[in-house]
Amino acid sequence: MTDGQGVALLGVRHHGPGSARAVAAALEQYRPDCVLIEGPAEADPLLALAADPDMVPPVALLAHVVDEPARAAFWPYAAFSPEWVALRHALDRGLPVHFIDLPAAHSFALGRDAAELDTELADDPDTGWDTTEPDTGPDARPRSLPRDPIAELARAAGHDDPEQWWEDAVEHRRPEPGADALEPFRAVAEAMAELRTGPAGPADARREAYMRRQLRAARRAGHQRTAIVCGAWHVPALAARHPVAEDNALLKGLPKVKVELTWVPWTHRRLAQDTGYGAGIASPGWYQHLFEAADQTSVRWFTRMAALLRAQDYPVSSAHVIEAARLAETLAAVRGRPLPGLAETLDAARAVLCEGSDVPLALIRDRLVVGDVLGEVPAAAPAVPLQRDLTRLQRALRLKPEPDERELDLDLRRDTDAARSRLLHRLRLLAIHWGCPVDPRTAGTGTFRESWRLRWEPELAVAIAEAGIWGTTVEAAAEARAVDRAINTGSLGEVTALAETCLLAELPEALGAVLAALADRAALDADVAHLAEALPALVRSLRYGDVRGTDASALRHLAEGLAVRICVGLPPACANLDAEGATAMAAHLAATHTAIALLAAPPPVAPPPADAPAADLPAADLPAAPPAVVGLAGQWSAALRGLARRDTVPGLLRGRATRLLLDDGQWDAGEAARQLGLALSAASEPADAAGWIEGFLAGGGMLLIHDTRLLGLVDEWLTGVPEAAFPDVLPLLRRTFSEFEAAVRRTVGERVRAAPGSTASASEGANTAQDRPGFSAAADPARVAAARATVALLLGLRPDRTPDDDRTPDDRTPDQKALLTEVQS
Repeated sequence: MTDGQGVALLGVRHHGPGSARAVAAALEQYRPDCVLIEGPAEADPLLALAADPDMVPPVALLAHVVDEPARAAFWPYAAFSPEWVALRHALDRGLPVHFIDLPAAHSFALGRDAAELDTELADDPDTGWDTTEPDTGPDARPRSLPRDPIAELARAAGHDDPEQWWEDAVEHRRPEPGADALEPFRAVAEAMAELRTGPAGPADARREAYMRRQLRAARRAGHQRTAIVCGAWHVPALAARHPVAEDNALLKGLPKVKVELTWVPWTHRRLAQDTGYGAGIASPGWYQHLFEAADQTSVRWFTRMAALLRAQDYPVSSAHVIEAARLAETLAAVRGRPLPGLAETLDAARAVLCEGSDVPLALIRDRLVVGDVLGEVPAAAPAVPLQRDLTRLQRALRLKPEPDERELDLDLRRDTDAARSRLLHRLRLLAIHWGCPVDPRTAGTGTFRESWRLRWEPELAVAIAEAGIWGTTVEAAAEARAVDRAINTGSLGEVTALAETCLLAELPEALGAVLAALADRAALDADVAHLAEALPALVRSLRYGDVRGTDASALRHLAEGLAVRICVGLPPACANLDAEGATAMAAHLAATHTAIALLAAPPPVAPPPADAPAADLPAADLPAAPPAVVGLAGQWSAALRGLARRDTVPGLLRGRATRLLLDDGQWDAGEAARQLGLALSAASEPADAAGWIEGFLAGGGMLLIHDTRLLGLVDEWLTGVPEAAFPDVLPLLRRTFSEFEAAVRRTVGERVRAAPGSTASASEGANTAQDRPGFSAAADPARVAAARATVALLLGLRPDRTPDDDRTPDDRTPDQKALLTEVQS
């Protein structure tokens, strides 16, 4: 509408293709000499970048508080946003263009003081609105006014679905040639004036007062034909006459903070969420299509669906597209809609293209209705130094940010992949979670391969700005952040994990500070559980240094010291634990056993570069473990034996210790059977005996298949459990056996059912495994030969030669060389 004073007020709904087309037509007809747009006033210096060829929407203005980067706000714009259309109209024609909304500096400061403002308003009976709902956002309004003007208009028009009504009335509408392009905006202004029957709330009042001030400034600058593009809700306030003194009083003394603004890429997926200015829209991909398709909207839309489904190997033909378009038009006619909308096209797609299945339809919704379009921002846009360094590294390492999730496999023997790994680990240290390890548990286990899952989200721009306080480059910021965490982190396990991260990220300067903090905390911490929690990560870090050639010698002494303290303190720490404590300690026991085994093993050989021939390293040439570490293995075995034989230790831990000793060959099957017999004797409590079985079988149930003595003892004990105690024992046993593989459970059941009562007891000393099909005390030569042939094929050897035989290295493929190297290490 026009107010008769040289101003055209174009009230819009944010992110609407119909509103965008209407704004473009109105601006062409009105031909303003100045364009004012609703948006943060500080963004004026950035508006010219919208005309840069490298600026591709969707994009967003990002504003953040300089001293608190985590306090940030976004103003996203898509190609079909009316504000973006108005901005490009002005820039393409060289017209003055300004953002006229309340500056973000005031909005952030007022957000901080919102609670105080609410208290003041609650004491003022003349405010005219219910203050039980705080003014916490830029669109907060009095509760006496309708919260959704679109719903009110749809209800007045006799529709119960406001989104469908708006789509029919506005988004599908195209300006007719020769029609008055300003008429729709007059109708919208009249409707909003009817809806705004009460005074504006504090937030809207301040914003509208600032907009009127900017309009007056444009008039003083000599502009005779000014176009204002803003939310339709604000049009009546801008059209009405307000005393200058009242506006100045509202804006006088507003608090402010220092803010910085820039452009950042945005995505359609983020537009589909209620996270940005103007709220979210459910179907940005559909709206983009409505904005770009000049004619035959439905046919073009179904053609895109067909292309997507064919790319996923769904049988979709041109005939499907024709029939789907016809069905959508029929549905629209039956439902009384002028054109097929999103609902009609999706219903037709389900029936025709998807053959009634919701699986391909979900793909259409994700890829087309929403979409993963990622915008681009020119290099000239302001950015914090950390962002510029990250952009440089992304280009150098050929890691383009993409909105689609993808997996990245890295071979750390290659320089480029190693650099990519360092970058991703450093970003994780800075809480910039662009990449996530596919399996975090294997991130530092000594392998030279890593897998990452990458996905770029617009919110990472805020994380980068927040991390900018630690340094101007990724490396410097990561080092500073690691040192700060080492100083301020109290948990021994967290500091140990931090040391592992520093090695993965190759931050040697930070590693020294982290190790110093780790040594201090380890010396003061007497809790065996804490020490056991810290040791595995420490040993993984040590092995990482061995495999990748990193100097991790400072870790070995610390790891050995922790291991010795665990060996000494473990038996008393495990005594008299309750069920919850025993479960937690059992997990620490298994992790510590693996860690000490790695610590006592010879250090692995650093792998050669990926393009170098694999070196042959006979087993006799492997370096021996240090004597102190060999002694550590003996101390750990002694600690496990003491644990297994101590009556005050819960059965769960005694059984777990027995199983670890059996697996390591420290105890033979006879001793394990003796311990089992003692644990399941009549003198033991049934619940404690069930816990012993749970701990013993936690490593797998194949023992019960291969050793009939153990199966017989368990069977004999289980059949003799008193009836009163059986309900308490059953949950423990069900949990134990449910962790076995289905084939193991089936085999155990078949053996017990096939020969009931024939399983040997410990007193009989008989092992009848060789009497069962598939089990034998001697190796089967035919099966051994088949296994040797398979291994030889994998390693590139002739079946009649062993890995230690002389051979020509060039006979192997690169993958066989890499596999042989990894097996030997």
